[in-house]
Amino acid sequence: MNTRISPLKASRSAALKSRLDHPVIDTDVHVNDYTPVLEDYIAQYGGPSLVDALRKALGGRFVTRDGGGKDWYQQTPAERQHHRTLRAPWWPRVTRNTYDLATYTIPALLYERLAEQGSDYSVLFPNDVLSPAAAGTEFRQPLHRALNHFHADQYRAYADRLTPVAGIPMHTPQEAIEELEFAVKTLGLKVINIPGGVRRPIPAIAEKYPKEQHPDVARHVGYIDFYGIDSPHDYDPFWAKVVELGVPVTTHYGSQGWTGRHSISNYMFNHVGHFADGSQAFAKALFFGGVTRRFPGLRVGLLEGGADWGSHVYTHLVDRWEKRNREAVRNYDPAEVDVELLAALFEQHGGALLQGRKVDKASLVRDSLGISALPHSREPRADEIDDFALAGIEKVEDIRARWIDPFFFGSEADDRTVAAAFNSRVNPGNVKVNAIWSSDVGHWDVPEFTEPLAETWDLVEQGVISAQDFRAFVFENPLRFYTEANANFFEGTQVGEKLKPQQPKKAA
Repeated sequence: MNTRISPLKASRSAALKSRLDHPVIDTDVHVNDYTPVLEDYIAQYGGPSLVDALRKALGGRFVTRDGGGKDWYQQTPAERQHHRTLRAPWWPRVTRNTYDLATYTIPALLYERLAEQGSDYSVLFPNDVLSPAAAGTEFRQPLHRALNHFHADQYRAYADRLTPVAGIPMHTPQEAIEELEFAVKTLGLKVINIPGGVRRPIPAIAEKYPKEQHPDVARHVGYIDFYGIDSPHDYDPFWAKVVELGVPVTTHYGSQGWTGRHSISNYMFNHVGHFADGSQAFAKALFFGGVTRRFPGLRVGLLEGGADWGSHVYTHLVDRWEKRNREAVRNYDPAEVDVELLAALFEQHGGALLQGRKVDKASLVRDSLGISALPHSREPRADEIDDFALAGIEKVEDIRARWIDPFFFGSEADDRTVAAAFNSRVNPGNVKVNAIWSSDVGHWDVPEFTEPLAETWDLVEQGVISAQDFRAFVFENPLRFYTEANANFFEGTQVGEKLKPQQPKKAA
């Protein structure tokens, strides 16, 4: 006899949802994969060796090791100091709340409980999608393909309210395009998640210290390619394919392990703010590299970092462009100095400073700028003085079009700093930043599945955001994010049904 273990519960969020006159769209729900079924898919794509590659990639996701292969927990405090072994994330999933653990692992139960959470539609980020990019070159593509196929099959029956993202490897534009097309055209997935950067070797160092002979050097020395600027690859074909296929792009890109985020003992030290820092680097690369200029239809969701940093960067982009656009930057050109006037001012006012020395006009500009601003070996060329050239910025409105329009910033339900996104008095041009509601359920920072929507309404009652901000946050901005990339995104979903014009009732 089948017995329901626990009935659907009343919740603060469900009660709130019953009073709303609009749908709620959750842009960031994390789910777990039931390992035995997942590994069956992996084996179909590559047999036991691919299963082993998956276990290695996922098993090492939250583990850091020293050169001898000992992980953080096996090392003594002295060994951690010696190797500077990163304190990686630990206990990242919900466990004590067993009903919620099952909810994040069983698709049918998640679908059934959406009413408790108060959401009409959720975009799912299976935790395993975020990991296999670290796998070796020969495993990256088949692992992504198998994972995406598994998730597409698992959630297809629930497509009216749930959609999983496709994980896309980004080491080269070619592999990214191949997996994008497979995910969208073959599997029918309609949102992608990419790593915001790829770690690469520095060629000059790799030549001197080949990875095969010096694995420790290769592990610690490298740089991050953020695709948009200074990349050894041209990623424009990938962005073009994304826009052509109408796919919203998302990333959960963090910066744990970077300089300043490399504590060997404290996960929270490494964690606080790391998503904002990582996504900021990725977004600035797309902006300064001109990607958002060349592909105005590109829509990118930067998740888990909050929205206040989007406002912060936008404000400072405007400030800096006003001071250092290609005309204004001439204010700092040594060639613009009036040497005769400068010399005369030294003669008139500089007696105490000069202490009897004669002014040398030939070196006066250099000497006045100070040691920290000594001239370069040559003067910058015309094409080297405009840092905003690739972005094509001619006026402040261009910054808005290439920063505000394409980027959407995932903020969690209880994040009070989301107020910065809606504070048009602070943002240049009185604009609001695109904050999108991202419950982040399934991770340790949300211990109760049903609470996030109610927690966001708490911000309204506390005067942090307005009721209109709330509507934009949980509905209007997420709706724009997905439909500006793909006008038909919500076709066949419950949200799509709710947005259809109401047919007038026929007269009796």
